[in-house]
Amino acid sequence: MTESQAARPDAPNIAAIMEEFSDFLDVPLHITLEVGRRSVKVREILLLKPKSIVDVPKSAGENIDVYINGKLVAFGEILEMEGKAGVRLTDFFVHS
Repeated sequence: MTESQAARPDAPNIAAIMEEFSDFLDVPLHITLEVGRRSVKVREILLLKPKSIVDVPKSAGENIDVYINGKLVAFGEILEMEGKAGVRLTDFFVHS
C-alpha cells in the first residue's frame, strides 16, 4: 500500500484497477489544463509572432479545470517549480 493510500482508507486498489483496465492502458487520451480563455480581436491574432506573450487570467496558486478528451474530470492548482509551471490535482469531478 502506498503512503497516499494509507492516508486514505477509501482509496482504490491501484493494482486491481490497472488489471481491470489492462486492455486499455495504452490508449492515448488528450488532457487539457485550462488556465483561461480570452476574447481577442483579429488584429491581435495577426500581430502574434514567436515569443509573443498572451496573458492568462490565472497564476500560481489559483485553481484550474482539468479535462480529458473534452470532459471535465478534475480540478487542480497551478504550481511554480524551479522556473516551470505544473498542476497539482486537488479534486476529481464525479459525474452523475
